[in-house]
Amino acid sequence: MKLMIATTMLLALATGAARADSENCRKSREYLLGTPGGDQSMTPQAYNDLFKTCIAASAMPNVKEAYMLRDGGIAVVPKQDSVSATASTLAQFCDAYPRGVLRFITRKEKLTIRSVANVAQMSSTSSTPCRKIKGLS
Repeated sequence: MKLMIATTMLLALATGAARADSENCRKSREYLLGTPGGDQSMTPQAYNDLFKTCIAASAMPNVKEAYMLRDGGIAVVPKQDSVSATASTLAQFCDAYPRGVLRFITRKEKLTIRSVANVAQMSSTSSTPCRKIKGLS
């Protein structure tokens, strides 16, 4: 009985953590779809598909925060900012989303971010798309 209660509590905590991790995905989607300044460059359905990708990215082991970008990329704040951790996260993302673009937010950029809108307006053009990394271009 104690094992069942402990398992239930762990599942509840894990679900709560997943919701907290995906909060920035939800906020960036609401900004992009709902505000006049959202400057939509894609269709609402494309943003809804991107939202699913954002949720999955937020659940990756080395991702502290994930956001949707107006140009169709996903921005993430890594938990560990090392070359090996970043490479592992990028490989995991590109394996799951070969047509996606993952942009890492640097420590310096993190200091200047004041709201989700600041992140949603960032560009992912300086990031190498997964299709080029995987040789699909």
